[in-house]
Amino acid sequence: MDAVDPVVVESAAVLARHLRQGRDRRLAVLEWFAEAGMGVRPGAVPVPEPAIGTVRQALVWVLERSVSQRLVALARSAAGAGEEGQDALYAAAGRVLGAYRGAAHPALVRAALEAGEDVPVDAERDFRSMVHLVAAVGLGVQEVGTDALAEAFAAFGMFGLTVEDWAQMLGAAERGEGPPVDWGQLQQHADFVGQVQRAGDEELVRARTVMIGLRGFYGLYVLHGLLLPDTPAQAALRRRIDDLGVFPLLDHVMAVNPSPRQFAELLVVCLEPFYDNLYETLMEQLAEDPAVFRVPGDETGVVGFGEAWAGAVRDLPVPGRDGGAGVGPGERSAKRS
Repeated sequence: MDAVDPVVVESAAVLARHLRQGRDRRLAVLEWFAEAGMGVRPGAVPVPEPAIGTVRQALVWVLERSVSQRLVALARSAAGAGEEGQDALYAAAGRVLGAYRGAAHPALVRAALEAGEDVPVDAERDFRSMVHLVAAVGLGVQEVGTDALAEAFAAFGMFGLTVEDWAQMLGAAERGEGPPVDWGQLQQHADFVGQVQRAGDEELVRARTVMIGLRGFYGLYVLHGLLLPDTPAQAALRRRIDDLGVFPLLDHVMAVNPSPRQFAELLVVCLEPFYDNLYETLMEQLAEDPAVFRVPGDETGVVGFGEAWAGAVRDLPVPGRDGGAGVGPGERSAKRS
């Protein structure tokens, strides 16, 4: 009797791990694809790759049912539907985008925790103006206008550019006084399903690498706000991200622990060369100083790092108690809980 191929056995085991009763198999395939892209611990068995054709089918199935794709379809249908169609588009997109709220910057969160104050909320960031980008996909840029688009781009908060900055640049391009803007890219990139169908097999795998890498860099930046022990390597990575002005963008598009549906949308985003270049830039910085989890002067390495983090969380001052002074072991704030 011929021996069963170990890859077949491991593939069946991986799929079984992600399948649950009543769950669509395509969601399990996406989780499998995500797991196969993660690093392998020493001595562990590598997770085999699922068939890329099956992954592509799962991506298309998920994206066809995503909110993003439904908004694109609604935007395109509004083009010939008159004022009522346009009003319906703005109302639907506004409801979706109005649910997003920007979190406070991790540096502000860390300062508040260390001072025993309530964590701040960024009430100023409002993504509802991004509805103009959705409208531009269906109605056209000329119909929406550069002033409205300037508001939409500024909502991302990247590069530190204001509405006025964007309006000046877009206006100059419209008058032929600056580099031209290829608005056709906006139309093309809004179609997530089409991007997956056009991408090659290697492009999908590369997008997964970029997404997982950027998710890690974003996670380090965010966890700094949750008292992650700081190291020179971490500080250098944060400085590089700040110098590039891309943290607000990462904060908008990345998720530390995405669901399969979020994973599908993030994968498409990371097909863009911009994110590939950003990933390479941060990998170069990491190569210069890879000791992300080594506290200077502590020879215990990752173990000491973990103990330092646990100690920092344990010793947090509690808001409103003893003027923000630290509390004894086991005491915690109901509000913070």
